[in-house]
This record gives sequence, C-alpha cells and structure tokens, in this order.
Amino acid sequence: MPSLQTALPPELANNVIRLYRECLRRAKFIGQRQYNTELVVDMVRQQFKKHMHETDPEKIQKLKDDAARGLINHILYESEKMTGRKFSKSS
Repeated sequence: MPSLQTALPPELANNVIRLYRECLRRAKFIGQRQYNTELVVDMVRQQFKKHMHETDPEKIQKLKDDAARGLINHILYESEKMTGRKFSKSS
C-alpha cells in the first residue's frame, strides 16, 4: 500500500519532529476555534509520546501515515469551508 505521506511535502513527511510540530500547530488552530486548545494539544502530545520508543519501521510508517492522514483531512476540511466546494466524496 502506498504511503499517504506523498500528499505532504517531503521535508515534513520524512521528519517525525516536523510532522509532530505541524500536528501541534493544527491542534492549536482547531483548539482556538473550539475553545479547547489545551485538550486538543494534549491529545496530540499523548499520541506521539505513547509511540516515541517504537522501533519497528513498518509500525512507525503506519503511525506517520495516520498523522499525515489527520493533517490532510483537516486541510481538506478547512479548504471546503473556505471555498464552499466539496473535495472529498461522501457516501
């Protein structure tokens, strides 16, 4: 299965620290809009800390793909709100 990270810039997708920082930025943005910044940021931090000692390359790739999927979904959601146009198919 191809990696979802190809939808993100390589400098972000290939670097876990940069991916973490971007996830935190998005969490702060979402939290400010929903008035629960601390809760959303803590959720992101907990997920990264929970897996910080993972050594299995396949598991690491899956975790990075999951984080990338979350970022992509949020970017699409915000784009749809701004343009009023649907980018994803709904079932």
